[in-house]
Amino acid sequence: MTTTQTTHVRKQQWAVGLTLFAAVMLMVAGVLDIFRGIMGIAQDDVFLARGGYVFQFDLTGWGWVTLILGAVAVVVSMGLFRAALWAQISGIVIAGLIIIANFLSLPYSPVWSTLMIAFSGVVIWALCVVQPRSADSRPGASRGM
Repeated sequence: MTTTQTTHVRKQQWAVGLTLFAAVMLMVAGVLDIFRGIMGIAQDDVFLARGGYVFQFDLTGWGWVTLILGAVAVVVSMGLFRAALWAQISGIVIAGLIIIANFLSLPYSPVWSTLMIAFSGVVIWALCVVQPRSADSRPGASRGM
């Protein structure tokens, strides 16, 4: 195996690893958002009502938004496990929406929102670094498999 082929294989391994990492992180963020959405819909006592914040939302409405974002994130992460290009693009968009949603809920749950913003930022980074696979860059394509 030549140096060029070895470098190409290593880049593919990194790309597969980053995509898998992003898929798992997005799945975790999505499942946690689903639970957070259910808590909001049920108007659980976990959320504290704070007055004087510019962005004030109804807890039930915010729960539905969070639940839907979480469900879409889980579906997109399943597409990332299959290395679909649509999932890579959608993953960046959904992770960005999760960041915005958690920024808006920062005063209500600061630690949780900060953690979810960090998770989503890592997902965006991982999905932006990975190059989409082309037909020629499939593993084994150069060996006639």
